[in-house]
Parts: sequence; structure tokens; C-alpha cells
Amino acid sequence: MIALVATIGLALAGYIATYLNSLRLSQRQERLARVNRQLSDFYGPLFALTEVNSRSFRAFKERHARPGGRSPFDHEIPPTEEELAEWRLWVTAVFLPNIRAMRDLVIGHADLLRETVMPPLLLDLCAHVSGYEITVARWERGDFGQHLSVVPFPSEEIAGYARQGFTHLKAEQSRLLGRRGGR
Repeated sequence: MIALVATIGLALAGYIATYLNSLRLSQRQERLARVNRQLSDFYGPLFALTEVNSRSFRAFKERHARPGGRSPFDHEIPPTEEELAEWRLWVTAVFLPNIRAMRDLVIGHADLLRETVMPPLLLDLCAHVSGYEITVARWERGDFGQHLSVVPFPSEEIAGYARQGFTHLKAEQSRLLGRRGGR
């Protein structure tokens, strides 16, 4: 009788251990799948776009800077017509497509955010894009009275946010895959 109870007890303990291990592995797989989606569909593209946009803007500033390395928009003397025409070209061909892609990531993949609420800097990004869209629409009508968005671009904040999110999730992905040192 004792042997039967011991056998049943061991079988039950084995079943419970197997169930708990399967549950833990299933939860780990689900977490890994979410982290992979966050990286591939949101934080990875956002990080790449912020880097490309920063490098493009740096190239624009280096090529079109006034003496002292200052932007034509941060100078006592207003931008010339040539500087404004070049700015319009860069905005329509480079910067606006980049920031639209960032906005589309935010709108289309908000479910992949690490936070439980929408970070204000992402809302500022979306508002900045809208501000440039109206500015560019005016340019298309021949109205060149405005050259900037009504909402400033949160450049450093968005770059830091994307970098931090990407780095954190890559470390989490490595941990979930059982890798050491983030390799």
C-alpha cells in the first residue's frame, strides 16, 4: 500500500513539475515572440530611421552652415532665397519621408510600445510631422512664408528613446535565447 501511494505521489509530482516547466517555457516563448516583434516592427526600424535622419540632418548642416557652423534658421540674418530653396528640397526629399515613416511606426505599431501609455515625445513627433505636412502643402501652392513645422522636432529625445528601447530589447532577446553577454 505504501509503495502504491509513493508511486502515485511521485507520478503526481512528476506531472506537476512537467506542467510547470511547460508553462514556464510557453511563457518564455511568448515573451520572446513579443520581443522579436517589438524589435522587428517598431524599435529596430525607429532606431534606424532616427539614425538616418540625424546623419542626414548633420550632413545638411555641414554642407549649408553659415560661418561658425550655425544653421541659417539660427542666425541673426534671415535665410537667403537660395538657402530656403535648398531647405525645401531637403525637407521634401529626405526629412519629411523619414519623419513620416517614424510617425507611421508610432501609429501602426503602438501596441508594441514598452510603456503602458503613449510617451509624450512620440505624440510630439506625430504633431511635428503634421506641422510639416501643412507647411509642404503651402509650398506646393507657391506660399513660401513658412519653412518650419509649428511643433519642434524632438530630435535628441526621440533618438535616445529609440536607442534605449532597441538596446534594452536586444539584451532581453539575448537573455531569453539563453545567451550571455548579449552576443
